[in-house]
Amino acid sequence: MAKEKKQQHVYTLVVQVGRKKGDGLPKGATGAALMLYASGVDEAEAVRESVAVLKQADLAPLDVQGYGTLDERRDMGHEIGDEELALMKRAADENAVIVAQMTPFYGDEPTAD
Repeated sequence: MAKEKKQQHVYTLVVQVGRKKGDGLPKGATGAALMLYASGVDEAEAVRESVAVLKQADLAPLDVQGYGTLDERRDMGHEIGDEELALMKRAADENAVIVAQMTPFYGDEPTAD
């Protein structure tokens, strides 16, 4: 009996990362927020895959906030431009985690060891 392949969705995630040796964040930054598009059969899988990819990149994920799929975001009234749609399509086509934006933090944000 063939195993049914579950449909992948692309989720929008914002991940807060702390500092870690070799993380590549700007000098003086205490961490960063990364906006990602990640594919997965559900949001939990997208989060797990994203955290694994970020750890492989020597980043220190501290918190993940999910904003749902494209349809869920549209239902919430989010405006989604062509560039964002293209990045979501790329995440789906490549079954990948795409970092769309990185915003460094300066100040008292939490850091990792």
